[in-house]
Amino acid sequence: MNNQSVIRTAHSCLSQPEQAIEQLVAELLQPDTVLVILFCSNTYDRAILAAEIKRRFTDVQVIGCTTAGEIGGKGLCQQSMVGVSFSGKVFTTVSCLMDNLQQFKMRDGHSAAKQLLQELQIKVPQLSPENCFGFLLIDGLSVREEPVTHAVQSELGHIAMIGGSAGDDMLFHNTHVLFNGDFYADSAILLLLHTTLPFKIFKTQHFEPTSERLVVTLADVGQRIVHEINGLPAAPEYARLIGVPLESLGPQHFAAAPVVVSIDSNYYVRSIRCVNDDGSLTFYCAIEEGLVLRVAKTVDPIDNLNKAFAEVRTEIGRPLLTLACDCVLRKYEIMQRGLDAQVEQIFFDNQVVGFNTYGEQFRGVHVNQTFAAVAIGSADRIHQHD
Repeated sequence: MNNQSVIRTAHSCLSQPEQAIEQLVAELLQPDTVLVILFCSNTYDRAILAAEIKRRFTDVQVIGCTTAGEIGGKGLCQQSMVGVSFSGKVFTTVSCLMDNLQQFKMRDGHSAAKQLLQELQIKVPQLSPENCFGFLLIDGLSVREEPVTHAVQSELGHIAMIGGSAGDDMLFHNTHVLFNGDFYADSAILLLLHTTLPFKIFKTQHFEPTSERLVVTLADVGQRIVHEINGLPAAPEYARLIGVPLESLGPQHFAAAPVVVSIDSNYYVRSIRCVNDDGSLTFYCAIEEGLVLRVAKTVDPIDNLNKAFAEVRTEIGRPLLTLACDCVLRKYEIMQRGLDAQVEQIFFDNQVVGFNTYGEQFRGVHVNQTFAAVAIGSADRIHQHD
């Protein structure tokens, strides 16, 4: 694993939480560790895991979440735990927990972001978008990603933010964020990280819109459920448009043929989570009546990833770390197409550590089926802000 003097990463596939944490502590902790980020499978006993984190990571800020898959030195994994630690030599961090998201108001996000900015500016008076970024982790079943993301980013202004929605291995029962040794549902964590190293916030998705239009004509906006598309039952109409029998619709089809929406001349994926018994579709993202969607087609995901990292390397050189939030449906497609070894090699070459998500946040927008990341480079490269 990457054992750079200011960033360390670790990946454990041990099934017992005590042993997994022990392995991560041995590989992550350094004398001046100021932050540890952990991504863990929901198969670990959270009570034991929380106790071990508190016991072993004393006086260290620890954040993280449960996942729909982990990305680290052992590749694309399930039922494992990955972590990354940051040295106080080149990083200054502050974080906060936003709980009770079902009652979340825009002012709550503004207040949290404003307070963190003030805390960080006390430590780093020269704070700017060129030396600071935000990282958001949120309960992936809260259905509150859109307002939280929008509120926080609007307060951060030009300081860019990425993030991911916590998962639970496609069970859709319980997803949690981790804040200083405790797991929380219906909550989000906002991290602000200042660094003297160059970095680049970026995203990529390997889809292009087709001419097939879907108009949402009946929806339960609060639950992200679409009942009708083009005036017809949603699931049968979607199945017809992509040429698949209704009874066989599943994650593999949602991954291969997502729908996209145009926002400011850019297309963003709105992924389908599941087909419901009544023929409706539940989405991972906000859906509203009157929304015009298009079925998307795939482009080469390997070429797409290589181009994205080529741009990163042009700007900041080979990453010391790429902290990534990668949609679980992207992983489904990669596995189905037998591309996992190629993707893992790209991830190894660019020091990718992260997790498979139930949604991604990029700047102020909640998206799906996207690879959203921040790449951090070496000190010998001149930083050019993204």
